[in-house]
Amino acid sequence: MKGGLLLISSLILVFQATWGCLEVCTCQPYSRMVDCSYRGLLDVPSHLPSQTQILYLQGNQIRVINHTSFINVPDLRILDLSNNSISRVPLYAFHYLRSLQVLNLTNNYIHYLEGQVFTPLLALKELDLSFNNVSSLPDSLGNNTRNLTFLGLKHNHLQAVDRMVLETFTNLKVLLVKSNPWQCSCPVLGLKLWLENFLYKGGIIDEVICTSPETRKGKDLLKVPFEFYKSCPPFTTSFPMANIHQHGPEHRSNGRHGYHGDHMDGSHPECEPKPKPRPANLRHAIATVVITGVVCGIVCLMMLAAAVYGCAYAAIMAKYHKELKEVERIASAAEHGSAEEKEPLDGTLA
Repeated sequence: MKGGLLLISSLILVFQATWGCLEVCTCQPYSRMVDCSYRGLLDVPSHLPSQTQILYLQGNQIRVINHTSFINVPDLRILDLSNNSISRVPLYAFHYLRSLQVLNLTNNYIHYLEGQVFTPLLALKELDLSFNNVSSLPDSLGNNTRNLTFLGLKHNHLQAVDRMVLETFTNLKVLLVKSNPWQCSCPVLGLKLWLENFLYKGGIIDEVICTSPETRKGKDLLKVPFEFYKSCPPFTTSFPMANIHQHGPEHRSNGRHGYHGDHMDGSHPECEPKPKPRPANLRHAIATVVITGVVCGIVCLMMLAAAVYGCAYAAIMAKYHKELKEVERIASAAEHGSAEEKEPLDGTLA
């Protein structure tokens, strides 16, 4: 028994020695996990064990990531860099992480993303950029990241997102975008269309609350009627307004956009809603048709009842007049008969 325990202990020591775990971190060789969280680190540790698949670096003071930061851990599956001081992610920061599936960059100071920064991440499934200062997404964000199922963009400075960027995420299931200063003027129509289609296909979102223009401030973009955007210039979306298929908020699990407009503040006169617009809502239209049908049906029944009553009344009156004439004829005949009988009698008496 003692020999067995000694052998196991020796194997663990040999395994840890082979791993070469850093003193500042905690390692779990069997799960291939290295925990360097909340250690006051200013940089990504060098000489990480090459077999590492899970790396926790959250809660440090890391400011910079360079192209060699993760060169020694090509098999990394999960990387947590949340709660650091990262302000920019350079182009080749994740160049060697072809197997990475989960990347957490929440609670940093990221304000700019290089166009191809996530391109090498062919296996990426979850990307969380929430609680940063991101004001725009690069057009190539979705290139080679088609396996992405979760995208977190909460609490950033996004005013709009190009619909074409989101359409590259063909496997996306969850999109979190609340607490951004969304501008719900004409250029946001593409995003609205994409979100409606995303929800219809079973996707999950939180909410898209408008901050401008003033007439839509505080409203959920998904609940703003499409009628409000009928006067927008045609360049704001490639979808003809006549072919819009709406999907109401009943499809939401909680909860489409051209970004090339020059008037993001909603001041464009053609973007202003028409006076007293009527919401183009499918449920309202169906309800209107049903109510109209019921009213028409009731009116038709009343007319039919009136016609039946009129016909019955006419028939009764015709029968009454016929009988009345028959009675008058009999009475007249009776009177004539009485007169003929009286005349001979009077002559006899004379």
